[in-house]
Amino acid sequence: MDVARDHGSVSGGGQGASPLDAGPTVLRIGLGGTLRRLREQAGISRDLAGDTIRASAAKISRLELGRVGFKMRDVADLLTLYHVTDPAQRDEFLELARRANEPGWWHRYADLLPSWFETYIGLEQAASLIRTFELQFIPGLLQTPDYARAVTRLAHTRHDEIERRVELRMKRQQLLGRESAPRLWAVVDESALRRSVSSDAGVLREQLGHLLRMNEQPNISLQIVPLSRGGHAAAGGSFTMLRFAQPDLPDVVYLEQLTSALYLDKRTDVDHYAMVMDRLVAKLAPPSRAADILERLLDEV
Repeated sequence: MDVARDHGSVSGGGQGASPLDAGPTVLRIGLGGTLRRLREQAGISRDLAGDTIRASAAKISRLELGRVGFKMRDVADLLTLYHVTDPAQRDEFLELARRANEPGWWHRYADLLPSWFETYIGLEQAASLIRTFELQFIPGLLQTPDYARAVTRLAHTRHDEIERRVELRMKRQQLLGRESAPRLWAVVDESALRRSVSSDAGVLREQLGHLLRMNEQPNISLQIVPLSRGGHAAAGGSFTMLRFAQPDLPDVVYLEQLTSALYLDKRTDVDHYAMVMDRLVAKLAPPSRAADILERLLDEV
């Protein structure tokens, strides 16, 4: 991006990506981070910035974290406060703010999604590397439609809602086959591979066969934590780590709970989860051996 080159980029590198190619979630986070740097370089406090747009310092913090949408008037007023006066630079900032406010493709499912999960989908769609550990279920990006349907039925009963949730999950998976697909590195506990989520044993067999095929894709790596291993570093629960091609976007650890989620991006937190993942995968058979384990499990189903 050319906006105030010394102020950084809201979309960053990644094979010549244009800022306007990024999804709205990434644009929001990137633009918020750039506004934060502009504010700090101008020596302006969050309180003063908040007063300028008739808001609180907490609102400025949410804007800078990309947690809320941008009002065009607020962006224009903040740019003035931060001494960004060049018309071309201001126009580019405002265009990015407009794009950041556009709904993502998942907006059509907004009635099904809590806001905290909408944020995750946006980040997932923009990630260049997804590392996930799953203790109970097959990772969503690797589920078959029937497996996803069976899992969804555990919490929902309306047929039309179940089908739309499955449709959403299948649409999320399309990112793995696109030209700029992220790398998915999934570590799955063997208990998840054995757990029957349906009375139809064919659902699990189809799912295991699907994992065999997906593990052959060049951008997908699957490792399995055998039950014989007992306790391990990640036994505390499932988590996902997201990394982005955009250099201004920090790595994010996603922890999903029953009614909310945590997004950790502090360096110390991210480093801790990275260490846990690294310790775990170092003790497991490599992805090339996953096929042997899956074939054995298929024989037992």
